[in-house]
Amino acid sequence: MIKTLRPAFLSFRSDNRKFARIVVFVTIFAFGAAVAEAQQPKKVARICYLGNTESGPAAIYMRMFRERLRGLGYVEGQNSTIESRLYEGKLERLPDLTAELVRLNCDVILTTGTEAVEAAKNATKTIPVVMAFSDDAVKSGVVADLARPGGNITGMTNIGADIYGKRLELLKETVPKLSRVAFFWSPTNSTAARNVKETEPVARYLKVEIQSIEVKGPDDIDGAFKAAIKARANGLLLAGGGLFAFNEKRIIDLAAKNQLPAMYIADRFVEAGGLMSYGEDRSEMFRRAAEIVDKILKGTKPADIPVERPKKFDFVINLKAAKQIGLTVPPNVLVRATRVIR
Repeated sequence: MIKTLRPAFLSFRSDNRKFARIVVFVTIFAFGAAVAEAQQPKKVARICYLGNTESGPAAIYMRMFRERLRGLGYVEGQNSTIESRLYEGKLERLPDLTAELVRLNCDVILTTGTEAVEAAKNATKTIPVVMAFSDDAVKSGVVADLARPGGNITGMTNIGADIYGKRLELLKETVPKLSRVAFFWSPTNSTAARNVKETEPVARYLKVEIQSIEVKGPDDIDGAFKAAIKARANGLLLAGGGLFAFNEKRIIDLAAKNQLPAMYIADRFVEAGGLMSYGEDRSEMFRRAAEIVDKILKGTKPADIPVERPKKFDFVINLKAAKQIGLTVPPNVLVRATRVIR
């Protein structure tokens, strides 16, 4: 009996030893693999920013973008970097700046404004591009369709010319005697001339005449105001574009000097001393842009991410600016304001 059990017992011990050796080997291998993986540098997401400036209100927008990215797990200097290229009102620099970003092999390019996204569209068909905001992306030809953008561009877009009609309506309510509005626009913004034309039916309904004034560059700004005053304009509408954004303080000062009640496209102008603005909540658009960037970095193609329009709009009034030009804002307008600067 003993002779029959002994070989089985020895076999059992031998199997245990083999099993133990396998466990040790697997443990060592797994530990080594874990150490090797820990030593391997994780991919750092390279996010590139193409914009006008990062000072003033633009700095607030980018802070919102960075904060939302951080909330999604991206820490600058650890697993992400942001490379900025700023054209600072010099639109002729955009092609070269965009080419620099393409050479950096960015994982995604964030753009602000119509001119910047058009420069990115011309520079690359492969690097994903996310718009933080732009004029109507379909009418400008940036994307084929909001729901199915196709190509490498997606993000946030403004609602188009309709918003200028709303701005003119609010300006008319603020200045009941408004009869002639100077509408400044820049040809560097591909949708600006169209926006002026599409605002004219609203102007006719409101019995307001639009004076279309083309502003090609910074040197034309003073002349544009002179032309407006000469034509007896008693109000000002400002179109979108990097030229006006970069020269906001100069425009605000000239509007005050010439006592022209002005309606601007974004609250940044009002915070800088302008009279009023009606426009999309750009802080929210930048936060949403960060979420779209996150989707792309995780593998979703821009062509599969619908372009979004803003859902929240702000009407901001600066009573200090009103007082400066001797304007009393009617109570029925004040109550409609999202925010009043006193």
